[in-house]
Amino acid sequence: MNLDLDGKVAVVTGASQGIGLQVTRALCAEGVRVAAGALKGSAELTDLAGSHDVAVVLGDLTTSTGCQALMDEAVARFGRLDVLVNNVGGVRPRTDGFLAVTDDDWHWALELNLLSAVRATRAALPHLVRAAPSAIVTVCSVNATLPDPGVIDYSAAKAALRSFCKSLSKELGPSGVRVNTVSPGPVETPLWLGPGGVAQTVGAASGLDPDDVRKAAVADTATRRFTRPDEVARTVLMLASPALGNLTGSDVLIDGGMVATT
Repeated sequence: MNLDLDGKVAVVTGASQGIGLQVTRALCAEGVRVAAGALKGSAELTDLAGSHDVAVVLGDLTTSTGCQALMDEAVARFGRLDVLVNNVGGVRPRTDGFLAVTDDDWHWALELNLLSAVRATRAALPHLVRAAPSAIVTVCSVNATLPDPGVIDYSAAKAALRSFCKSLSKELGPSGVRVNTVSPGPVETPLWLGPGGVAQTVGAASGLDPDDVRKAAVADTATRRFTRPDEVARTVLMLASPALGNLTGSDVLIDGGMVATT
């Protein structure tokens, strides 16, 4: 299937590893020029920039200044902006219960998982309207509709993120800017499986082997496995593609059947 993305310009936030890195790779493979934003770089992102038309822009994307600088660099280098992929996010398992979650913890979760996308979208929107038809794709989470007390602040932030994107899709539809979300379940990324990730943190708190935590996380799914980052990336590209030009306001679950739907 021709995704009609060749020659377009995209911004990807949180692009140095995990889902964001895979999205950047997939966009490059489709001939997209990419401004890749991240707090810190990575060897993988540097290598990708050496072989494709990728501008690596380092900065704090939880701030308005950092988001504006990323969009400014994208337009300065490539002349336009057709696609925004909001991918910045993070989770800290709350193993001691709700009362141990401080105001600072709540601020951290909301800044990273909600307000980063709000600020990036605000900075990108004038360029996306000028380039319309264009697209915003935001990486949400299965926890937006499957709240989990172990990640209570993250779940709340992702639910708000999904609502924000749905509301925005209604405002921007007449302008030709489509807004959709992708909600993965557990994904094979450092956030889940790396040092200090969810599996290790939950395992340490509960006296379980991290591998047992990993298995339990997908035990109730139909596929019994984690989603791969490249699978999420391909979903993002489909939603960014003009081939789905009348799809907006949708949330696509890629969770191995974790959420029971009818």
